[in-house]
Amino acid sequence: MISTNDFKTGVTVEIDGDAWQVVEFQHVKPGKGAAFVRAKMRNLCTGAVVERTFNAAERLPNAEVVRREMQYLYENDGMYVFMDNETYEQIELNKDQLSSAMNFLKENMNVKISSFDNRILGVELPNTVELTVVETEPGIKGDTATGGNKNATMDTGYVVKVPLFINEGDVLRIDTRTGEYIERA
Repeated sequence: MISTNDFKTGVTVEIDGDAWQVVEFQHVKPGKGAAFVRAKMRNLCTGAVVERTFNAAERLPNAEVVRREMQYLYENDGMYVFMDNETYEQIELNKDQLSSAMNFLKENMNVKISSFDNRILGVELPNTVELTVVETEPGIKGDTATGGNKNATMDTGYVVKVPLFINEGDVLRIDTRTGEYIERA
């Protein structure tokens, strides 16, 4: 059990059988009446974000979110296969469960799969990945006065804006949180 007075960003609690994560919180002490905690919370099962108010010192059960290190193996007919690094057990996830993570998945990449109550919540990628440019317009020498960008298609099919000097075959470091180009690797 965790008290609402102990809320911190990232804390997970169980409410009505679902796992909820605290996104923002504010402890309020009005001039009249009892103190309360106003929290913006994300439902980890559905992704919905709501604002809730709790009495100060209200106690909620901890949500036991399990994060397992797994390796991405391959994609087969829209199903993405992952293997547990310890037990060698394999699970399949569909595109809905992966959401934007499938833009950055490469075979043999290690990721963390989070689950709650035997339900898969999502995939946690490393902060950066290295992807290879497979298609982009050629850079024209001297065409840097505007400092412009161009589109580049990566080996996973993801399209990212890159500087004009990037060419096909370059390996780029991409931020998985924002989806933006960082640097050449």
